Amino acid sequence: MPIGLRIGFIGLGNVGSQLAGNLQRHGVDLTVRDLDLQRVAPFVARGAQSAESPRALAAAVDIVITCLPSPAASAEVLEAADGILAGLSPGKIWLEMSTTDPAEVRRLAARVAELGATALDCPVSGGCHRAATGNISIFAGGERAAFERALPVLAILGQRILHSGPVGTASQLKVLTNFLCTVHLVALAEALTTATVAGLDLNTAYEAIRISSGNSFVHETESQVILNGSRDINFTMDLVIKDVGLFDALAREQHVPLALSPLVLGIFRDAARRYGPREFSPNIIRRYEEPCGVRVLGEGFPAQIVDDEPKVPGYEVVPRRNAN
Repeated sequence: MPIGLRIGFIGLGNVGSQLAGNLQRHGVDLTVRDLDLQRVAPFVARGAQSAESPRALAAAVDIVITCLPSPAASAEVLEAADGILAGLSPGKIWLEMSTTDPAEVRRLAARVAELGATALDCPVSGGCHRAATGNISIFAGGERAAFERALPVLAILGQRILHSGPVGTASQLKVLTNFLCTVHLVALAEALTTATVAGLDLNTAYEAIRISSGNSFVHETESQVILNGSRDINFTMDLVIKDVGLFDALAREQHVPLALSPLVLGIFRDAARRYGPREFSPNIIRRYEEPCGVRVLGEGFPAQIVDDEPKVPGYEVVPRRNAN
């Protein structure tokens, strides 16, 4: 980490608070901001500074990181009269770690560049449990020189870091991977409910899927909280609808003849109407449990997923064609 580097972090939600916590544990000169002052207070108690506005934060630091719930929230934080853009100056870097609209992040990046600053879109993937340990994966889109400047910071925040190309490509990849994650979740809900109705032992079914070609990251994480009954993965149905909607829009812009994403969107919109938009996303399984009159539960599964993989220094993942 360059000596004296100052970092500002805006957005201390489920993922953002974990990412900012990693920076603070590494002794980074940190300034934080969130509309919920109760989220700010623990960071200040541990030695971070707080900022009265995004403008004040951007003026005080070298790198500004945002991790916000929607493209509209990011635009507001950047473009308001007291927003980040008003506090940026040449040489500074904005890292957008929200899951956002690729076109919108490119638009905002252009505004950042007009000020002599640089933007990278750097969404994360892997869940809150990996954000907490610094083992999450990060996609980074933007100029190579800016990526290399930001890499020491990204290596604290995550483990596997992929430079994806120009600004916006990281956000495209992020919504693509979130779409795949959602498809896997719905498929697992159908499979586990079928296993229950068929009278199969669900602990055995879990292991069968885990050791087979049916396995996935989603199974090894979200299936566990489904079988526990907590369904708590720190991710809600409204966020699924936002993310899959972004993928759906991207694919339609490219005139891809979609079949699965409209179906998955419809399933989650229906579930959000039934159970509420802030229901945990793994409770999509209720759409299958309730008509069958069953509860899909196993024994000995955790209520929340904890990452027990030791933290190692983050490193760049190089696409295979460039490995040599």
